[in-house]
Amino acid sequence: MNATISQVFAIGLHHYIIVATLLFVLGLLTVATRRNAVAILMGVELILNAAALNFVAFARFTHGGIAGQVFTLFIIALAAAEAVVALAILLSIFRNFKDVDVFKTTTLKE
Repeated sequence: MNATISQVFAIGLHHYIIVATLLFVLGLLTVATRRNAVAILMGVELILNAAALNFVAFARFTHGGIAGQVFTLFIIALAAAEAVVALAILLSIFRNFKDVDVFKTTTLKE
């Protein structure tokens, strides 16, 4: 019973993994269940954030380098580029079909 407050409430690697897993599962459910393309993009962003959290957590708890932070910066850049391209495609789809429902837009010929 000589544990200090910081030892009792210490956040370990498993806490980060649990949060990242929850983010990943929520992102997967969002991608799988939503029909709106913007909501699907939000699910993809959650999945990318879960991966970034895992990289930072493992870099924090393993000694020797900043590889996790570097990979996370690449994930952030990838997410920004993905958002720009996907929103441009969605704007084009909305102009042609007047809707962003992914099941209604089966072709881009119109």
